[in-house]
Amino acid sequence: CDYPNTETGCKGKNKRLTKGKKGGKKKVGDPFLKKEWYDVKAPTPFLVRSVGKTLVTKSQGKKLASDGLRGRVCEINLADLMGGDEDHAHRKIRLSIEDIQGRNCLTDFHGMELTRDKLCSVIKKWHTLIEGWTDVRTTDGYTVRMFAIAFTKKQDNAVSSNVYAQASQVRLIRKRMVDVMNAEAGKVALRDLVKNLIAESIGKEIEKRGKKIYPLQNVFVRKVKILKKPKFDITRLMELHGDSGRD
Repeated sequence: CDYPNTETGCKGKNKRLTKGKKGGKKKVGDPFLKKEWYDVKAPTPFLVRSVGKTLVTKSQGKKLASDGLRGRVCEINLADLMGGDEDHAHRKIRLSIEDIQGRNCLTDFHGMELTRDKLCSVIKKWHTLIEGWTDVRTTDGYTVRMFAIAFTKKQDNAVSSNVYAQASQVRLIRKRMVDVMNAEAGKVALRDLVKNLIAESIGKEIEKRGKKIYPLQNVFVRKVKILKKPKFDITRLMELHGDSGRD
């Protein structure tokens, strides 16, 4: 003993050398026994309504499963939402879970973005890249931020290897980009805006108006995100989903 003492025999820290581990081994149960699956339903503009399943912890006491699901954002490829149409494979759609009806999660549009491989494929040297963005308020009260992208195009009779636009031309094209996005998104509801994004009509309109200044190609609405939503309206959400909420 390091600290001998005639009265007590030994004095010092008890290092629990003779005892087992404190607390013992905890029995680990399967975490999936406490979970349950819910179906994710897409709103009207998309052809495929049942887009997948999501997992959540079961309701227990005051902690409800619906609270864990509400506000959850799902990212899905647009091709899967349009019945496997590969023409739409370069876009990703974000859907936000707004309400739960039984085992169905009813979603609404939350954003859109070009895939990275598509963006990389259109960016080339010897061309001018033009970007513009704007915040637009739709007729049903959503504030949406939209980003557009365009590239200069080489004409058939061009001799120069590069197709760079002048700074003044870039400013004019950017202004027209913003004007088109404000005009197209500001006069419609969110549902119709999503239809326009799927049809790529905004990008075509920007290309049509911008080519008067300089020939353009690969004109896309690169990204869309919801900045502000109006007060939650269950009637509007049920109209978007029709019968899918009661399946």
